[in-house]
Amino acid sequence: MSPRRILHADLDQFLAAAEILRRPELAGRPVVVGGDGDPASRSVVATASYEARAHGVRSGMPLRRAHARLTGTDAVFLPSDTPYHQQVSDDVMVRLRGLGAPVEIIGWDEAFLSTDDDPRVLAERVRAAVAATGLSCAVGIGDTTVRAKTATGYAKPGGVHELTAANWFATLGGEPPEALPGIGRATSRALAELGITTVTQLAQARPGDVAQRLGPQRGPYYVSLGRGMGRTELDTTPWVPRSRSRETTFPADVEDRTELHVLLRGLAMQVAGDVVAEGRDCVRVGIRVRTRSFRTTTRSRALVPPGRDGGAIAAVAAELLDELAPDRPVRLLGVRAELTTPRP
Repeated sequence: MSPRRILHADLDQFLAAAEILRRPELAGRPVVVGGDGDPASRSVVATASYEARAHGVRSGMPLRRAHARLTGTDAVFLPSDTPYHQQVSDDVMVRLRGLGAPVEIIGWDEAFLSTDDDPRVLAERVRAAVAATGLSCAVGIGDTTVRAKTATGYAKPGGVHELTAANWFATLGGEPPEALPGIGRATSRALAELGITTVTQLAQARPGDVAQRLGPQRGPYYVSLGRGMGRTELDTTPWVPRSRSRETTFPADVEDRTELHVLLRGLAMQVAGDVVAEGRDCVRVGIRVRTRSFRTTTRSRALVPPGRDGGAIAAVAAELLDELAPDRPVRLLGVRAELTTPRP
């Protein structure tokens, strides 16, 4: 019997691939999915096909900028279609669960599996199961969830790659911390201020030193990422949303604070409706604010007592907005409700 291995299956260019699945004539063209599909809108890219990425289009990029980069191509812009994309995802996940291995679904397009047998045999079965839906996936193999998920980046698109303690530092040691899942540019800059510019340096750092700069929870966590530490057991309970959120990108930046509060309350009431539909209580309220300069800030607070009342959710969201006090015109506003764990 082989040592326990974790597999991370990540669907390639999922939203774009799902659209090509129902419109095969789009295969080979730059496909961009996001917002209402209008490239003149102020929405951002949710997913871009590899053909679009070849022109520098990336997730989170304004649709207008993506359109400018794709000028002169036969690109197509499509709206997000949540019900359809959920249906495609569900089909894939049912097939993965049918393989007989433990499965932990972690999103629309990602899942962990585990095996004590030859992991590459299971990886090929995973790829075949996904291929049967008309999609493709990359599979990362690791001895922890962190190493498996990191390995997937080396497997894309459509391949298989393995990262374990044996080759972790040989592969990643000289890479910047951003090579690790969960570390972005802002965190990488903060680490650089501590003289940490490689994964090896992060792994060798004292957690307390990093905690002083990045906080008592995040600091040690990032050091553990550098070391490739992660779970070796999976949570195989059915996946359910941990939160519900609503956000909107305004046609024009909003500067008036009163108007922002009116718009925020509307979003909060929509979220409250989603919470009621879930049949679970909101335990924490969060807001997301993106200004004209594209600086994005989030803040959250517990809802005491937990509940489903729209007015209570809106009141907490309003408090958070006042505390953030954005000093520049706002282009995007969002509200999130974190939910109670459903009873078995």
